[in-house]
Amino acid sequence: MMNFSGERSATFDYIVIGAGSAGSVLAQHLSADPARTVAVIEAGPWDTNPYIDVPAGFVKLNAHPDLTWAFESEPTENTAGRRIRLPQGKVVGGSSSINGMVYNRGQREDFDQWSGLGNPGWSYNDVLPYFRRSERRTGGGDPAFRGTEGRLPVSDHDWSDPVSEAFLTGMAEFGVERNADYNGARQEGCAYFQRLIEHGRRVSAARAFLHPVRSRRNLKILTRTHVTRILLHEGRAIGVEVVDADQKNAPRQLYARREVILSAGAINTPRVLQLSGIGPGARLSALGIPVQHDLAGVGEGLRDHYAVRVVAAAKNVLTINEHAHGWRLARQLLNWCIRRPSILAMAPSLAYVSTRSPNSPHRPDLQFIFTPGSYRAGKVYTLDRYPGMTGGFCQQRPESSGFVRIASKNPFDKPLIQPNYLQAERDQQVVVAGLRMIRRFMQSRAMQAYFDRETLPGPPVQSDEQLLQYAREFGITSFHYVSTARMGPRTDPTAVVDSELRVHGLQGLRVVDASVMPMITSANTYAATLMIAEKAADLLLGKSAAETSSNLAADG
Repeated sequence: MMNFSGERSATFDYIVIGAGSAGSVLAQHLSADPARTVAVIEAGPWDTNPYIDVPAGFVKLNAHPDLTWAFESEPTENTAGRRIRLPQGKVVGGSSSINGMVYNRGQREDFDQWSGLGNPGWSYNDVLPYFRRSERRTGGGDPAFRGTEGRLPVSDHDWSDPVSEAFLTGMAEFGVERNADYNGARQEGCAYFQRLIEHGRRVSAARAFLHPVRSRRNLKILTRTHVTRILLHEGRAIGVEVVDADQKNAPRQLYARREVILSAGAINTPRVLQLSGIGPGARLSALGIPVQHDLAGVGEGLRDHYAVRVVAAAKNVLTINEHAHGWRLARQLLNWCIRRPSILAMAPSLAYVSTRSPNSPHRPDLQFIFTPGSYRAGKVYTLDRYPGMTGGFCQQRPESSGFVRIASKNPFDKPLIQPNYLQAERDQQVVVAGLRMIRRFMQSRAMQAYFDRETLPGPPVQSDEQLLQYAREFGITSFHYVSTARMGPRTDPTAVVDSELRVHGLQGLRVVDASVMPMITSANTYAATLMIAEKAADLLLGKSAAETSSNLAADG
């Protein structure tokens, strides 16, 4: 790979902004033909930090100053005046290098709704081949829904834990059945999380898609390189302006013969568009940015899953809290090194439940998680000193939405981010229902041998008003930012891209990441982001899913 840090300009067929989840997939597909040249631009460093490989290393990565964008929300009364941390990965692999490694596609209805909003080609039946194409499912499943030849290993939980098993067993008391494969025919039910871990190691999008092809002569990967704006000429994107992340060198230009593809994530994608003069014209003009293309929806419609947790002390059992200290931790480390089940090879959450609140009788609207461990109140990733357990949840399809807006024309200034958590009355009702439900789930008959006492929010918190206030004071992001460059027809004033992910009104510019989701999925958003990138690659190359569904493992 060449380093372009000393060159004033260079030209490629495709320029991909962001070497994260979507960018890694695009790089693999677009560079498969040696006649096409591809540049991938990443603001962060290569993914060499050793904590990235260790699944439990997410506790060290989530706030890492060199590997994350340290974003935060604007305060509102619905979050008790707090600023909530909203980190995104700033490293090769993007957020897939720092996330919780959960693989969860969402519900069939999610994608049928996307199609119904005026986006042909995005129904569940349309996108299923792309989910299947990217994955290498190692835990079985119906081949009509699951893929076995893709680059991304999707494995099952393997650490033996009596508390999580009791939690799942207890769900039968509430009419929630085990689901052998929540990424199969239906999502509803309970199970252990499927995760992106192989042989005890994290498999990020970069590890799965980018690293195997990084030596291709036609693929150039520029790290620690910050895109300041997209270059436009007569209504067409012709390249990008970049500077070194340390800002020591003058800006330089990279040019694209075919297309510029923005895959920077749902916060940085609208940020780059707005810095380029693409967005709400009046707002950009007020910041002194020349308006290149007035497009009202850029940065608007931000949605995220708001997560709330309940914590309890455990009894009669060892939890992660104890396994993570002293000689027990040494044993877990040894197990991890010899590829035996270990807490170091676990996703942050073990057990999973998708079910319905009283507000959604026809379709699941709540996702619950359970972990046999607990963090201290107010401490980020600091384990309690006593045996503990945590049950959490998020509303799968929140109605509240917000925005991402640049605060100045300085490309290094943080944007203003407002998810407007709990703004909608329905979201408030669902979060109260969710708190009551997770409390019951954690105190089922099957859990009585292990449940000692609730420590957070605590027994005194009982009324709807108290539960809602607790959610406002203690809720956090699920890191599932979407919809800031929504897909939709040109007649939709909120839409930014069309059904082929082309920016409305411009040529040579597409957006390929979670920001294009017209509505948030009823799940963690990583799997759907990979699907979007798989489909986008075919759109760019003029192929169908059937043409490229062969074993990608041989395409190195």
